Amino acid sequence: MKSNLRFGTRAIHAGQEPDPSTGAIMTPIYQTSTFVQESPGKHKGYAYARGKNPTRVALEKCIASLENAKHGLCFGSGQGAEDAIIKLLRPGDEVLATDDLYGGSYRMFVKVFEPLGISFRFVNMHDASKLKSELSEKTRMIWIETPTNPLMKIIDIKKCVEAVAGKNIIIVVDNTFASPYLQNPLDLGAHIVTHSATKYLSGHSDVVHGALCTNDDKLHEQLAFIANSCGAVPGPMDSFLVMRGLKTLHVRMERHCSNGKAVAEFLRNHPKVDKVYWPGFSDHPNHAIAKSQMKDFGGMISFTLKGNSMEEAFAMASRTKVFSLAESLGGVESLIGHPASMTHASIPAEIRQKSGVLDSLLRLSVGIEDVEDLIEDLRQAIG
Repeated sequence: MKSNLRFGTRAIHAGQEPDPSTGAIMTPIYQTSTFVQESPGKHKGYAYARGKNPTRVALEKCIASLENAKHGLCFGSGQGAEDAIIKLLRPGDEVLATDDLYGGSYRMFVKVFEPLGISFRFVNMHDASKLKSELSEKTRMIWIETPTNPLMKIIDIKKCVEAVAGKNIIIVVDNTFASPYLQNPLDLGAHIVTHSATKYLSGHSDVVHGALCTNDDKLHEQLAFIANSCGAVPGPMDSFLVMRGLKTLHVRMERHCSNGKAVAEFLRNHPKVDKVYWPGFSDHPNHAIAKSQMKDFGGMISFTLKGNSMEEAFAMASRTKVFSLAESLGGVESLIGHPASMTHASIPAEIRQKSGVLDSLLRLSVGIEDVEDLIEDLRQAIG
């Protein structure tokens, strides 16, 4: 729940108390699979670590606090969290998802859950006022990314919530790109917010992790049951690493945002760059919505080079020296990637191109290095 403490203070302290046995200021890594019971069924809240582990519980409380949520749940990956959410549905149910979507989400939806009888439609949610006309009698969930991956489209969360008012439809927002520092979807009416905690929450490219938060007691009960029953939970060491990363989330995000702004402006003014996708530009589609529902505009940027040559995009991505050519995002180090062949390769080419993910598109995760070095690296790589 939202407290009177400000974000940075909660990032460091929420959910965490000194260890009662030693006074250790850091939550211990409870590296145990089971817990001794006083008598059959009588224990101190912990019985078996798949269900609950004290390190993981501390992290869940911290993430929930940052998302202004009553409940948090952690998973072994962002996909594990998404898997649990879709398992709320039943055969015959329909999900409406944004048409610009992380490739791993698309793959799981289409390859894993469609054969089990859950249908997915991928629609343009740029104008959220049109969402109501897309609803069918089978629609049970709206799946939103904002900003989207990789085209940085901005979706009006409040209007999406209004479109399903009074209906039995769950609004899910993947908040990975923004992080809770920049955006709190539950405050805007969403029912569930999910993260690949691998990214900004941990922030150091050393752990794979997932999380979700909700204010709905019934949804939390269902999701906790799924997590325990299906077992896609993280170990205590991974939970500890994410909790350590969270302590600097607010500081890192400020630098990601300022560096992202400088890099986006450099790219936009470069004579060899064609389009730059960054929600901080005043002419970016739905910029006003981004300004109203986000604290700042983040460090994720996509762009194309003039001529839209995939070969030149490959060559440029291979010439960077400070930006590393790698999948993932949200770490302290800057990354460059080619969505069509990397993060979004599982989406058929015709669908990718229809949504705007061209073969020439490059995506940057701008880190927290000295921004002058980042700009010089891009300058020499573009040539």
